[in-house]
Amino acid sequence: MKAAVEKLENHQVVLEVEVEASRVEKALNQAYRRLVKEVNIPGFRKGKAPRFILEQFIGKEPILNEAAEIVIPPAYEEAVAEHQLEPIDRPEVEIVKVEEGEPLVFKARVEVKPEVQLGPYTGLEVERPEVKITEADIDAYLKRLQERYAELEVVEDGPAVAGDIVTIDFKGTVDGQPYQGLEGNNYPLELGSGTFVPGFEEQLVGGRVDEERTVTVTFPSDYHEENLAGKEAVFQVTIRGIKRKKLAPIDDEFAKDVSECETLADLRQDVRKRLEESQQQQIGNAVREAVVTKAVDAATVDLPEVMVQRQIDSRIRELERNLQARKVTLEEFLKNTDRTMDDLRKEFRPGAERDVKTELVLEAIAKAENIQPSQEEIDAEIERMAKIFRQDADVVRKNLGDLSVLKYDIMVKKAIDFLVEHSKPVQPAAKGVAAETVEAAKATEPLEAVETSAAAEPSEVAGATTAE
Repeated sequence: MKAAVEKLENHQVVLEVEVEASRVEKALNQAYRRLVKEVNIPGFRKGKAPRFILEQFIGKEPILNEAAEIVIPPAYEEAVAEHQLEPIDRPEVEIVKVEEGEPLVFKARVEVKPEVQLGPYTGLEVERPEVKITEADIDAYLKRLQERYAELEVVEDGPAVAGDIVTIDFKGTVDGQPYQGLEGNNYPLELGSGTFVPGFEEQLVGGRVDEERTVTVTFPSDYHEENLAGKEAVFQVTIRGIKRKKLAPIDDEFAKDVSECETLADLRQDVRKRLEESQQQQIGNAVREAVVTKAVDAATVDLPEVMVQRQIDSRIRELERNLQARKVTLEEFLKNTDRTMDDLRKEFRPGAERDVKTELVLEAIAKAENIQPSQEEIDAEIERMAKIFRQDADVVRKNLGDLSVLKYDIMVKKAIDFLVEHSKPVQPAAKGVAAETVEAAKATEPLEAVETSAAAEPSEVAGATTAE
């Protein structure tokens, strides 16, 4: 087989492939065996007519075309591999010549991954603050733990105060019209938690059981759901119940109740260790994100439109899955937010372009540094997945098929590891992204034994009342 490649504009290439006559003849025989079973020829049992009889009955062209369909796909794959091309779309195939006793010639026009011009990607300076946990951090965590394990006492008579958990029914309107998602029943809400839109919870302080209240709030101008941003909403709220926390003293007994520690001192030490581990992980994630961002920003690549559109499609599918969890259709979402599908695709485009560029740059770095997953790494990842899914590793391996996606994921992770290992850590000059990551890490739940109460983590409202 011979294959030549011609590069065109816009990431297009044309492969001209010539397949030897002997291979074409084998395909013709295979095509004959297929077609003879599908044609009823007088005087012959189905599938038993000789080839020359079949040719006389239906002509040579159908057999030649069937042979071409047999030959072209594997020949195309061989040509792609020979020239180390990475197609990103289906090829447009044109048969140039197909005749009995002659080589088959075809052209395949296809879009391939573009070349990436990498910028500097080693020695990148990245803020990497030190792990630092203070006694105040531990105190704050123990306070949160105390809140979690608080006993809830029913308030039969008396007003709700900040810190109480009220169970409410609510229904909201915008511009006098009901708005899907701004409603809920038997919803547990901790007053002062900041779960709802600013001003909502404060207007329930002082309320009593079975009392109905009208709550008026204005959504922030930068609210994540554009159709509600800056809008005034009116809620009719009924308080169904009130519970008040009874906090236990933070002492040795408390330590025994909420953990496997015997003393408060042991608990404080355990909290410190877990907070440090959590903070270290948060900092590591921030470093990985920062170094990838710098490497991607330094690179130049002309993004293929087909890859961008596929990424947009992927984001829309993810949105649909999230909406389904809230029992909202994509059509309802578009209607409620006064969007069209074109509007949605335009909104998703910048993020999709960034995703595609990141993917191409990390692939290029992996190629430049000859980064590939080892068999040991593949086996280890399958074992890890098997533990997560509680399945036998062989079953997981079989379900994964050819392992190409798994290998790709490992390759990308190793490329990011490479960037981190070859970066230059610097201390933050001021409280910035990395330093803020440390603060976020301090609020991370470190104790696996801690249970979540309804008062501590109310479920998300199916709509826009929760603040994000």
